[in-house]
Amino acid sequence: MPALSLIKKLEQEDRYKIYYIGAKTGIEREIMASMPGVTYFAVPAGKLRRYFSWRNFTDFFKFTAGVCKAFYIIKCTAARKSKLVFSTGGFVSLPAVIAAWIAGKKVFIHEQTARAGLANRIAGKFAAAVLLSFSASEAFFPSRKCEVSGYPLRPVFYADEKNNVLLNGVDIKKQNKQNKPVLFITGGGNGSQLLNNFVKNNLVFFKKEYFVIHQTGASFFKEFKSFQDENYLPAALLGEEIAAVMRAARIVISRSGAGTVMELMYLRKTSLFIPLKIAQKNEQYHNALAAQKELGSVILSEDQLAEVDIREIFRKLETKIKAAAAGSQKFKKKVSAADYIARRIRALYT
Repeated sequence: MPALSLIKKLEQEDRYKIYYIGAKTGIEREIMASMPGVTYFAVPAGKLRRYFSWRNFTDFFKFTAGVCKAFYIIKCTAARKSKLVFSTGGFVSLPAVIAAWIAGKKVFIHEQTARAGLANRIAGKFAAAVLLSFSASEAFFPSRKCEVSGYPLRPVFYADEKNNVLLNGVDIKKQNKQNKPVLFITGGGNGSQLLNNFVKNNLVFFKKEYFVIHQTGASFFKEFKSFQDENYLPAALLGEEIAAVMRAARIVISRSGAGTVMELMYLRKTSLFIPLKIAQKNEQYHNALAAQKELGSVILSEDQLAEVDIREIFRKLETKIKAAAAGSQKFKKKVSAADYIARRIRALYT
């Protein structure tokens, strides 16, 4: 998603030809298929594991093949005219970064999370610049290469707020007849069974105090659709309208992936974060810590959900909202991350 935001920003200038190197079957291939100005190249890539697995041996050969394929793309196809390889991380990016370095191309990387993943930590050794969403991740890279650029949010987050928000054809403001404060709950695009069960267990309380909008994930939507009423509106998946829903929300309950955290920090939303327990190096917890420091957001572990006093948690959140809204507006006043990164790229082509 940060790559997509940056690509859309660069395409506005009509001066760049963009080539995207990704996995053969990754979701990025599906997304880039809808971008007519982007040429997609697929490379094999072996996953980096920090534990013993026989797949480490076979994936080493995939990784080597990925470097060779990426080198061919960078040196022998139309992409050879490129001056820069820009990486947004993940194991599939590393072959392209190493191949670019061998080919003598400039490399920039962008680290989205507060705790850098292994692939980006390795990629940082080959990069001319390391652009960071969170200043805390500077600890994982040579400081001379680091710049805090922020996270390239989707353009819709910078758009003016609309008066009416339609969700599954339902006007949220008209549906919220009692004009209750909005509570938005999301486990991400695929949904989270853990968060969905948490919603079911506390739905009576939520509906008593709030108008609830719940992104369930497509595989869970049918079950939660049966609960819809004047105080509860489920949706399988939110697209561009998610920015308007977040703006309308008084409180947000969510996982704490880097993108979600940065979106909520930009909108200055005090939130309840439930970090994904199995996330690499507990990165979601550290992302949530950044929001807690800035806005007073509350963090609950997955293990705490079953025994937590939800009323006490919401009392705590409500006391922090006013202070957060009156706080520094630095996230809104600073140059957007996509603009910042585009400016750094533009300097290479002038």
